[in-house]
Amino acid sequence: MSWCAVDVRSPGDSRDAVASWLVGRTGQAVEERDDGTLVGFSETEAAAQQLLGELHARFGASVDGRARALPEVDWSARWRDGLAPRSIGRLTVTPSWLATAAAPETRIVIDPESAFGTGEHGSTRSALALLERHLQPGDRVVDLGSGSGILAIAAAKLGALQATGVELDEEADPVATANARRNGVADRVRFITGDAAALAPLLGPADIVLSNILRSVNLILLPAIRLSLRPGGLAIFAGMELPEREQFLPALAQGFAPVDEAVDDGWWAIAARGR
Repeated sequence: MSWCAVDVRSPGDSRDAVASWLVGRTGQAVEERDDGTLVGFSETEAAAQQLLGELHARFGASVDGRARALPEVDWSARWRDGLAPRSIGRLTVTPSWLATAAAPETRIVIDPESAFGTGEHGSTRSALALLERHLQPGDRVVDLGSGSGILAIAAAKLGALQATGVELDEEADPVATANARRNGVADRVRFITGDAAALAPLLGPADIVLSNILRSVNLILLPAIRLSLRPGGLAIFAGMELPEREQFLPALAQGFAPVDEAVDDGWWAIAARGR
């Protein structure tokens, strides 16, 4: 099968909305490049052209896009290239086929699957860094947009009493559940499919709530996250690039007090306590 990439340029104020639309429309991850280009993927050239037509109809002429054919590659072997164990504080994230000297208590085995979150992305690593610094043994954790389950699993490895992941994509649930079993924490980690804004307040009171999602979604979730935290509980927001920091902080200050930040490969995360 010959896949096509769809390169999209859009004004900064609509970039998050375009990225969310591309993910929802294609069911594929969207690459965000340093020059501001969003890269989506389609299985055929015809599908790519249809996607571009729908994109222009939805967002207008301010969005510029083009399709390009991708070279045919043996992805059954190629997809493993460049993957390696990653150390984040006490944690080591590794794919299953690579050996590592890390102790099982702090080793997280995650293979790339259809669900987001392997430790290869800066947004995941920045969230892990803050979680590793601030989680206390016995904490109750809620992970919104849990994807592969990596953050909920990390919380359990760090000593959380219970971690609950919430994910809108129902296909992520079996992947995350299998990852929890593989890492020996299935007794303390569970995953729920549904809308984070509706479910988060029902899962509290939590000591820590994680939200590794787009900035636009983090903004929407601020009230629900505040309701789901115990008094003085900690929220960790990730999934945002460093330039988005100044856009997010004013809204965050309405109900949270920042206490720590992390940056990894241009991706920014912040930990803040509920007021």
